[in-house]
Amino acid sequence: MNLSTLDWIIIFGFFAVSLAIGLYAAQRAGKNSSEFFLSGRNMPWWLLGISMVATTFAADTPNLVTDIVRKNGVAGNWAWWAFLLTGMLTVFVYSRLWRRSNVLTDLEFYELRYGGNAAAFLRGFRALYLGVLFNVVIMATVCLAGVKIGGTLLGLTPTQTLVISSIVTVLYSAFGGLRGIIFTDFFQFTLAMIGSIWAAIFIVNMPEIGGLSNLLSQSTVSTKLSLIPDFNDTATLVPLLIVPLAVQWWAAYYPGAEPGGGGYIAQRMLAAKDEKNAMGATLLFNIAHYALRPWPWILIALASIVIFPDLDSLQRAFPNIDSKVINDDLAYPAMLTYLPSGLLGLVIASLIGAFMSTISTHLNWGSSYIANDFYKRFINPAATEKDIVRVGRISTVLLMILAALLALQFESALDAFNVILLIGAGTGLIFILRWFWWRINAYSEIAAMMISFLVAIVLKWGDFGLASHIELIVGVVVTTFGWLLVTFLTRPTDQATLTNFYKKIKPAKRGWMPVIEKAQASNELQASEVETGQLSLEIACMIIACFTVYAALFATGFLIYGQMTNALIAGAVAIFGGVFLFRTWSKLVG
Repeated sequence: MNLSTLDWIIIFGFFAVSLAIGLYAAQRAGKNSSEFFLSGRNMPWWLLGISMVATTFAADTPNLVTDIVRKNGVAGNWAWWAFLLTGMLTVFVYSRLWRRSNVLTDLEFYELRYGGNAAAFLRGFRALYLGVLFNVVIMATVCLAGVKIGGTLLGLTPTQTLVISSIVTVLYSAFGGLRGIIFTDFFQFTLAMIGSIWAAIFIVNMPEIGGLSNLLSQSTVSTKLSLIPDFNDTATLVPLLIVPLAVQWWAAYYPGAEPGGGGYIAQRMLAAKDEKNAMGATLLFNIAHYALRPWPWILIALASIVIFPDLDSLQRAFPNIDSKVINDDLAYPAMLTYLPSGLLGLVIASLIGAFMSTISTHLNWGSSYIANDFYKRFINPAATEKDIVRVGRISTVLLMILAALLALQFESALDAFNVILLIGAGTGLIFILRWFWWRINAYSEIAAMMISFLVAIVLKWGDFGLASHIELIVGVVVTTFGWLLVTFLTRPTDQATLTNFYKKIKPAKRGWMPVIEKAQASNELQASEVETGQLSLEIACMIIACFTVYAALFATGFLIYGQMTNALIAGAVAIFGGVFLFRTWSKLVG
């Protein structure tokens, strides 16, 4: 499609501002590894929280939501809404523990929590497994969305899209470090939210749609509106609601929603000024991610059902796009082609911003693993701070190249989402329990990682014909049984390492009593160093916070649907939960 001069001015202006921010932060980022990877550990909660939200607002996120809504209705979003549970668990239980660890990357945790060669192997292997393999897969899914956006809105080939969109991202990521990324995230997220809301309002009021009430009354749309799957239809209820809420949120590893925190979420908690700011950042992230952002995307997805009722209509509308990438997730960028001059440029810039914020975070996060947890730890222990930063910058470029190449092999955002869930199936519980159960050791994690990966390969390429939720359950059961068996068949971590971990982190004592008793008997731990903790209160706050955010999400939906009574009830629940959390906050942060 043809963009106006105004559209191009907005797009190039966006690129210029993003690059300027990265270059502005470059001088401080190059000082040392703490500045490059953690922005000096002095970031406030609100800036970190917005950065977390910006990172999860990837270019593929609206496409994924559109894919889900068109296939499974609004209720299909429970596939990712369920991760709110693990998000709030991170807020109230794990955020302070992570900040208290004072590690540079979350992989350093392994040699803090475990000991010996097994812990070193685990750290080094996961530096490559997560920092390169898993990370490149995630970035490739984001690049896939960029390819579809570039093809539908700009008429670019996949190669052209990836080359152009990657250059600026790599430049400000490699030079500005995490500080530059966080500052750029704030600018990009603001633009992205304005663009998505404005686009939704315009599209819903197009003559082809006829306004909100007309959209919702369409026969092809009205069946997609339910916020919860039909309880009488177990064929959809089980995969769309029961499995995500009962199993997926705690059992599966997914970037941005890791059970117990981890990855780039942990990176931002570690970059916080203190434990209070780490906790506030993750709370803001979960509220904004689940309660504030989804509805503009959902409305555009519903409108796309009217304009492009099937895949054939998408193919006819965009005959120059490769048929292998024609899927329901293409409907989101397809709808954006209806936007007028100016607004189109703003929305394209916002989607580019969503792409760049996610990619830049994954580049910095992945390069931190390569530079700190592999290069410095195993290749060059005597590396200077400048050496580490240099390796981080080189890794940034190489990771982007690998992700772009892999993106050309993917076809659907939802397919990639399911593959990622399956690879991490069964590992989540170990990430939750390792802080609170002394018996888990490095071999437990090695077993979980290897078993889950092998199970994913067997299930995905064995052609068993299983539904994705059944594959997930099988992966969880086999992996969990495997790592528990390995845990009890191998020796626990040595007493000295466990004692040092407890003294530094101070988790709730119940799961650490054998360690505490031995340490006290040998005078390595004093009674004053043992804390009971507030785990019961923290879990209660987690549950109430989930109801609060879900109520806010539902209240917005009911208001859009014109169901005022339901909107008032959900709104009241959200307000009540918010008041409780506000009054309890001081007890949690001390």
